Amino acid sequence: MSEKIQTIPIAKPWMGEAEAEAAKRPILAGWVTQGPEVAAFEQEFAAYVGGKYACAVSNCTTALHLALLAVGVQPGDEVITVSHSYIATANSIRYCGAIPVFVDIEPQTYNINPMLIEDVISDRTRAILVVHQMGMPCDLKVILDIARSHNLPVIEDAACAIGSEILWDGQWEKIGKPHGDIACFSFHPRKIISTGDGGMLTTNNPEWDKQFRLWRQHGMSVPDTVRHGAKQVIFESYPMLGYNYRMTDIQAAVGREQLKRLPEIVERRRYLAQQYQELLADVPGLKLPTEPSWARSNWQSFCVRLPEKCDQVQVMQAMLDVGVSTRRGIMCAHREPAYSIEPWSCGVEADACNCQPGSCQRLIESEQAQERAIILPLFHQMTEQEQERVIELLKKAC
Repeated sequence: MSEKIQTIPIAKPWMGEAEAEAAKRPILAGWVTQGPEVAAFEQEFAAYVGGKYACAVSNCTTALHLALLAVGVQPGDEVITVSHSYIATANSIRYCGAIPVFVDIEPQTYNINPMLIEDVISDRTRAILVVHQMGMPCDLKVILDIARSHNLPVIEDAACAIGSEILWDGQWEKIGKPHGDIACFSFHPRKIISTGDGGMLTTNNPEWDKQFRLWRQHGMSVPDTVRHGAKQVIFESYPMLGYNYRMTDIQAAVGREQLKRLPEIVERRRYLAQQYQELLADVPGLKLPTEPSWARSNWQSFCVRLPEKCDQVQVMQAMLDVGVSTRRGIMCAHREPAYSIEPWSCGVEADACNCQPGSCQRLIESEQAQERAIILPLFHQMTEQEQERVIELLKKAC
């Protein structure tokens, strides 16, 4: 009987006894929902990114929803973003009743092409929602110049970008400072650090931070931490429509330990990404990701574009058959069945648009990235032998 092949996963959270012990704190203390661990995690996260305020929520999708509400996005408004992202980016816009206006990407970085933004700004545009795709910072300087000239807020979908950096006024600064108006992060298991699930908003605007904290807890006027510690009876009120977007103290306790690991995680991932760059450089037709001189990625994912002769599914299946997991290029929201029903725009008036279902002439780079790219395994515990195996099998499959 042949020996079973050990599959190399696409990703794997790096957790251990420290996280297990941390989770015990709130469990044994009896305060397991949004409480002192969440408050401590927020303070430590804000200090790490260099932002003034950080507000923890249940996941990054809820963070994006609150960010859009905070900057005033309302039903019928337009929000400029990319289709080439996880569907949560577009969905968060629809939660507000607004219309996503999709802009194509740069093929080298898989990020929004700043040169295409101004063409789709209209009198209905209320915000620009950019994505630091797969941890690679987008060109915020150019984007912010455009946004400020039109008095538009910029929200950063930094779901994948904790630990990434951008060169800002001659200094390397963390994504999430924020450089736009609000940045939103994810702690899903596929991300660099994880709390099982969870999210964070960072901003330098105290009024928005205050609003996030009200909204995330049903609009409750008095936080649980204040009510439970009060020496007199307090009745809370609910002056606004809110949401149940809270993070638990169990998650936050784990997140605090994960944050301590973050510098080591990023350093290791950058090393592994460099190894991929060097050892795959000789594969004819294979296009490797590009890191601009002003960006330092955390390499949440390592995405390669296959040679023209290669079939994406066949390559992925060939690698899976011998124990290597991959994922297709980032999805395009406009090609999903939900967005054959949900409204969206590519910036062209409907009567002048020649787009077909699942295909848009103005989003060609996004569609080709989805069809031609694959994501290779990359995680902190990955050994050099495992990486060499991935490289060898990719070369064979191509």
